[in-house]
Amino acid sequence: MRCCRAIEELGMDDLIRVLLVDDHPPFRVGMRVLLEQNPAIQVAGEAGTGAEALAAAEQLQPHVLVLDCQLPDMDGPAVAAALQLREPSVRILALSAYDDLRYIRGLLAAGATGYLLKNEAVETIVVAVQAAAQGKAFFSAAVAAQLAQLARQEAGLPPPTAREQQVLEQLALGKTNAEIARHLQIGERTVRFHVENLFGRLGVENRVEAVVKAIQVGWLDAP
Repeated sequence: MRCCRAIEELGMDDLIRVLLVDDHPPFRVGMRVLLEQNPAIQVAGEAGTGAEALAAAEQLQPHVLVLDCQLPDMDGPAVAAALQLREPSVRILALSAYDDLRYIRGLLAAGATGYLLKNEAVETIVVAVQAAAQGKAFFSAAVAAQLAQLARQEAGLPPPTAREQQVLEQLALGKTNAEIARHLQIGERTVRFHVENLFGRLGVENRVEAVVKAIQVGWLDAP
């Protein structure tokens, strides 16, 4: 039996369970201390390799996995991709020393909801963890700049319709189809139609990729 509720059921008063994945134990210890100063966050466990991370995620069922992009046995994108197959409800927040676009694109394509640099203030990291727990994208300013540059290179997509824009904004908030339908007062089937259209136009396969790509092409503002 899973030891915590699914992300969709995470309430405002619930602890956000975090799994820290980094191959430097002193960094993990320091990050644990900093994160747990916030009463809304509980560090459920730590891992130093990709294999340990996947095993711990299955056992501990965290809401958010904070992931370094380079580990001794696997890189961050490989861990993220494997986790998406095994535990798709776990949100992935990349926390890296690198702002290279290759790492950023690799992790986002593999399912990460956000990408932070390790030099961020702890308050920013806490906000990013909280955003990730709700399925919202969050990026460091330098990362957002890289994505904006990529967006300029990939510009040319026709803009979304007014309704598609409304649906897209709700996707960015981590809303389900049913929640979007209630909010916009339209049928759930209509929401699915718009979501599928957005996936097709953006060339993506899931909601996280849709939000990331929408930010890249300028349809959504980076948080």
